[in-house]
Amino acid sequence: MSELVAFLLPGLPLLALLLTLLLGHYPGCEAIVRLSERIAGHRRARDADRRRGLPKPPRAAAPAGGLLIALGLAQRPPPLAA
Repeated sequence: MSELVAFLLPGLPLLALLLTLLLGHYPGCEAIVRLSERIAGHRRARDADRRRGLPKPPRAAAPAGGLLIALGLAQRPPPLAA
């Protein structure tokens, strides 16, 4: 019997969450809303600060990162057989 309890014990949190969802209560919903409002507030403040600064210079068209490695390793294909 104790082996069965030890086997089913990890599933209890899942069953509790499923039960709360079936009853119509969504745990963590209020926390998600508060967090999204906080993030949106910070984003608006950063956007306002960003607009006051000087315009950004145009980006260079030089390859960088993975594209630079890929272009360095690229080889010509073999010639077509006539």
